[in-house]
Amino acid sequence: MEIGIVGAGLIGGTLARKLAALGHKVRIANSKAPTTLGEFTGEPSITPMWAAAAVEGADLAVLTVPLKAVSDLPADVVASLASVPIVIDTCNYYPVRDGRIDALDQGMTDSSWVASILGRPVYKVFNNIAAPSLKYKSSIEPTERVGLAVAGADSADKHTVFALVDQLGFDPVDGGTLDQSWRQQPGTPTYCLDLEASELQDGLADTVESKIGEYLEVRDSLTDMDAAMQRTREMM
Repeated sequence: MEIGIVGAGLIGGTLARKLAALGHKVRIANSKAPTTLGEFTGEPSITPMWAAAAVEGADLAVLTVPLKAVSDLPADVVASLASVPIVIDTCNYYPVRDGRIDALDQGMTDSSWVASILGRPVYKVFNNIAAPSLKYKSSIEPTERVGLAVAGADSADKHTVFALVDQLGFDPVDGGTLDQSWRQQPGTPTYCLDLEASELQDGLADTVESKIGEYLEVRDSLTDMDAAMQRTREMM
C-alpha cells in the first residue's frame, strides 16, 4: 500500500520503518520542511514530504501528532486527508500537554473529536501502546503477541486495519465504535499494559462507564511520556 504518515515522532517514525520493512511505500511528514527529516535518508521506501503531499492519493493515512495540533492542521492537509480511504488516528488527550478542550472534558472521545475536526471518519489505533513496545514487541509468534485495540465503524475498512495490525506483528482487538473508544484512552485500566489479545478484550469489557471519573483522574495525572518511559524501564 501507499501509506502517508503525518507526524514523525516516536510512534510515527517507528510505524514508518516497520511498514516500509513490510514492503509498503511510506511517505512521512512533520510540521516542518521535508529536509528536517534527515533520519530517513537512505531508506528508499520512506519518502519525507510536506504533509499534504504525504497523504494525497494514499491508500491509508496515519495521523500521529499531539492532539492539540489537530485543530491547527493546515487546510490543505485536512483536504488531502478527506480523500484518503482509511485514516488512522493515534492521538491521545493529555490536558497537561494539550490544554483543556471543552468537548473532550464534556465526554466526547478523543478520536470522535479528531473526526469532527477532520470532517471524516477515522479509526483509533496504536494509541494504547507505548512507542518502545511498538518498536520492540511485535512478534510472528501467536503466543507472544500483544493485543492492540481498534475502534471505529464496522466495515471492510476496519478489517483492512485489522489486517495491517496483524501484519505489523500484533493481535487486533475490536474496540467497538469511536463512541466506545474511551475504553482505550489514557487512564483506563488496560492503557499501555502490553496485554495479550484475550486479556485486552476482557479488560476493555471490564472498563465501565460508572468509573469514568476515576479513569479521568488517572489520565489527568499523566504526561504524554509517562507510560512510554515506564515501558522503557521495564524492558531495560
